Amino acid sequence: TQYSFKWVFGTHTTQKELFDIVANPLVDDLIHGKNGLLFTYGVTGSGKTYTMTGSPGSGGLLPRCLNMIFNSIGSFQAKRCVFKTNDRNSMEIQCEVDALLERQKREAMPIPKTPSSKRQADPEFADMINVQEFCKAEVDEDSVYGVFVSYIEIYNNYIYDLLEEVQFDPIKPKLPQSKMLREDKNHNMYVAGCTEIEVKSTEEAFEVFWRGQKKRRIAHTHLNRESSRSHSVFTIKLVQAPLDADGDNVLQEKEQITVSQLSLVDLAGSERTNRTKAEGNRLREAGNINQSLMTLRTCMEVLRENQTYGTNKMVPYRDSKLTHLFKNYFDGEGKVRMIVCVNPKAEDYEESLQVMRFAEVTQEVEVARPVDKVICGLTPGRRYRNLPRGGPIGDGTIWCYIIVHLFVFL
Repeated sequence: TQYSFKWVFGTHTTQKELFDIVANPLVDDLIHGKNGLLFTYGVTGSGKTYTMTGSPGSGGLLPRCLNMIFNSIGSFQAKRCVFKTNDRNSMEIQCEVDALLERQKREAMPIPKTPSSKRQADPEFADMINVQEFCKAEVDEDSVYGVFVSYIEIYNNYIYDLLEEVQFDPIKPKLPQSKMLREDKNHNMYVAGCTEIEVKSTEEAFEVFWRGQKKRRIAHTHLNRESSRSHSVFTIKLVQAPLDADGDNVLQEKEQITVSQLSLVDLAGSERTNRTKAEGNRLREAGNINQSLMTLRTCMEVLRENQTYGTNKMVPYRDSKLTHLFKNYFDGEGKVRMIVCVNPKAEDYEESLQVMRFAEVTQEVEVARPVDKVICGLTPGRRYRNLPRGGPIGDGTIWCYIIVHLFVFL
């Protein structure tokens, strides 16, 4: 059986090579105000989490994305609390006085936050974010930027906030509450009440990710000792707003805010339940995982059929929380990239064929590109107008990639 893909990565592909080809363009788009969605997909044990997160001494796609973002926006970041999230999936700009008051209020809390400039990476994950290669993108020097991150998991078709702080009660422990999907005024889907944390460095952002990762549901299966039993979605939201005509302060017009986001999705393993030897709760988990992945396949097939034959069938996004959350991407609101991880073991033969067959169909789906938003219209060069010379310088196809882990049969 022969399959065709945009790119095939062999067993000796480095994390950097994978990042440069797959994720670097998505981060560049993010910095220029465009959305992106990156999936890792494959059977249990094929290397999805390793591809996304990496291992000590070999950071994966997620820490490299964060590194590129902060390398690029560096000194152009707004001070904390200048940008503020609200519960309607939009951003607000606070004046410097209000932002200062909120910063002072946070600093007065019992556990003060360490300034990002003095923050030391946790030894537990320091080797993952210590990326030696310096990678950056061009930015608009007449704008300021803010970065917010959130981390959710979709478990048994319920959405849980992995960053939600819950008071521990030893007498009557509270169960985590599932979150609801909502649609904002621009018809974009979002998780209502989801925690969004402003971060100022790669270390700070990955620390937030690592905190959520420890809460993620991982359970033993027959195929993999530490198999992820939920889909995880780590979202990086980049907020950009232009400086005023004097180049000193952020323009206080909400309409000039540009918000873009990059969602990094580590899908739960796809496999037949009779191979996992699952029983009870494990069996129910496997059924829900396979159901949501099947809905993803169905949505792709209906989209492809509509485009190929000019039909207008309804795409069943609402059949799964996973597809419902990302329906805007499949309708053209951002680039979609999928990395298909393959472990070429004989035992995975049937599942691997199914995975590659789905991935090949997926990349035939075309999504319409939205028109880019025109920002600001003020004279360029405002930031450095009053500084001495020599101041600081600061397509629509779903692509699929195949990455092979462990070994290849000759």
